[in-house]
Amino acid sequence: MANREEKRNLETIPVGSLGIIALESCKSIGEKIDQYLVKWRTERENEHKDSLAFSGYQRPSYLMSAKVPRFGSGEAKGMIMESARGFDLYLLVDVCNYSLTYKLCGHVNRMSPDDHYQDLKRVISAVGGKARRITVIMPFLYESRQHKRTSRESLDCALALQELVRMGVDNIITFDAHDPRVQNAIPLNGFETVRPAYQFIKGLLRNVKGLNLDSGHMMVISPDEGGMSRAIYIANVLGLDMGMFYKRRDYTKIVNGRNPIIAHEFLGSSVEGKDMIIIDDMISSGDSVLEVARELKKRKAARIFVFSTFGLFTSGLDKFDAAYKEGTITRVLTTNLVYQTPELLQREWYINCDMSKYIAYIIDTLNHDSSISDLLNPNERIQSIVARYKNGEL
Repeated sequence: MANREEKRNLETIPVGSLGIIALESCKSIGEKIDQYLVKWRTERENEHKDSLAFSGYQRPSYLMSAKVPRFGSGEAKGMIMESARGFDLYLLVDVCNYSLTYKLCGHVNRMSPDDHYQDLKRVISAVGGKARRITVIMPFLYESRQHKRTSRESLDCALALQELVRMGVDNIITFDAHDPRVQNAIPLNGFETVRPAYQFIKGLLRNVKGLNLDSGHMMVISPDEGGMSRAIYIANVLGLDMGMFYKRRDYTKIVNGRNPIIAHEFLGSSVEGKDMIIIDDMISSGDSVLEVARELKKRKAARIFVFSTFGLFTSGLDKFDAAYKEGTITRVLTTNLVYQTPELLQREWYINCDMSKYIAYIIDTLNHDSSISDLLNPNERIQSIVARYKNGEL
């Protein structure tokens, strides 16, 4: 903590009194972020903390209460329970949290990404333009897979970004956006896409013994051409080789809205006897990542570790249980940026990467209007944890 604290300039006057509104979908991660901020700001010796500009700097909690009650018809309204005038507000929302429900004419409805996005807008509307600045932290970017047009179709992600900006949102912070170029829709506003590379490497090194982090024993694999930049980054910072698969599709058919995959073809050097890191932005059903793992096993790969920012597991965990049992995968690492089921957290093959401290750093730094570019480039932190692992300190 100490060296990171020194690097960040926190002597500047805060943009406004810090306020965090964690929507119901982000309640647990919101509480963790709050605990970090309270701890740091209580311990921080700031010579200006008694000045007017720093009023409300040290508080027992930065979480502000907001509610989205529903009418019997399923319609809703956003309410904030305290004044947000002059605040530097950070709104947290997880559009993938399907565990939440609401009543619709007596029926129980699960909340979809559309419902969560609508609730976010309701809370922004309840703030009523009184906040000094609004930053939306939306780890899984709403509709980010609908980012480009291939036929007559809607551009949902671009529409949502423009709508948020029109409502007065200054900055949008997301994690591992499916395609960061979607920010072209809002060229005059802040848009950061953060990659949790350091948290994955830390999660792996803390939980797995006997890894040889060199190109003779390990490789990084991208399961498709779209995720190449993620794999290239990890391979470069760890000094490993990389390989990739590309999907051969049947363009004469359309099944469930897309062309079916005939095969996964591999490009890269020999994987025989090496440990593999497969890195992707999301595990949806998990079919493609498990298919890639099986292809690598056919080529005599050793242990297989899967890194994925968002573990959605839309088809349940059974396939992963089976793949673990047959030795296809060794560990799967995903973050707590989206809802995790209690069953997932208990799985032997699962490693949870907690992102709350990282988000707290980002919020703390932005509230002081300081640069977060150092936080977005984790190379130094990765090198130091790798060195500690090699020295047997972890």
